[in-house]
Amino acid sequence: MSQNRPVQVIAVSGGKGGVGKSNISVNLSIALAQLRRRVVLMDADLGLANVDVLLGLTPKYTLADVLTGECSMSEVLVSGPGGIKIVPAASGVQRMAELSAQEHAGLISAFSELSDQVDILIIDTAAGISDTVVSFVRAANEALVVVCDEPSSITDAYALIKLLHKEHGLQRFRVVANMTRRSNEGQQMFNKLNAVCERFLEVALEYVGQVPFDESVRKAVQKQKALLEFAPHCKASQSLRELAKQVDRWPLPSAPTGKLEFFVERLLQAAASGY
Repeated sequence: MSQNRPVQVIAVSGGKGGVGKSNISVNLSIALAQLRRRVVLMDADLGLANVDVLLGLTPKYTLADVLTGECSMSEVLVSGPGGIKIVPAASGVQRMAELSAQEHAGLISAFSELSDQVDILIIDTAAGISDTVVSFVRAANEALVVVCDEPSSITDAYALIKLLHKEHGLQRFRVVANMTRRSNEGQQMFNKLNAVCERFLEVALEYVGQVPFDESVRKAVQKQKALLEFAPHCKASQSLRELAKQVDRWPLPSAPTGKLEFFVERLLQAAASGY
């Protein structure tokens, strides 16, 4: 792959905890890898990192060690299931706001070296609408918002979309419903969220499907296994593979701003601005 080829950067967020965002991130990454895409999953839940816990991994380094010069980006990457690579959670975006010029250049260089080894970067953000979450979503090319059938899920997803739109100009969001129990439940959740967004915001929301509630998800978490490897034929796994096919068709950002180092530039700019 040419180094000038854009990288698809997708931030997976949800506005609240408990919506299954990390499970979506992990298994969407694996499903994309099954489509022969080179996928890197970044654990951006800087307070309560959980990708390594979900998969039973014990990373030696994090992105913070790249900043200190203790290791290279290739040494930070952890091999995950299905051929994906994982960047363990770092020390926080607030730290990134205080980088020296040398550290700034070093981080961009580290991601630049990675850019010819990855097609898609999935960012698993923290819950809520903290500065850290906003920084990562702003820097990504695509925002995938996960909702579930709880009133607070829709409310908090709206709060996240409103903040990103009003304060930072984001206009397009994709929505996936998780843990649904009826065939039309995901569409109904989306309709609720879309209705309030249409009334108060000038944003474009796109419904990309639903992942049904599946007891296999809980069992996979208990075993510290990815769902697509633990129960590849269950309904939730099938839905995640369908979601991956959609994601794979999303348009790539136009070069040169789609290159991975530009994602880091935007992330650092967001951190420096207080978001």
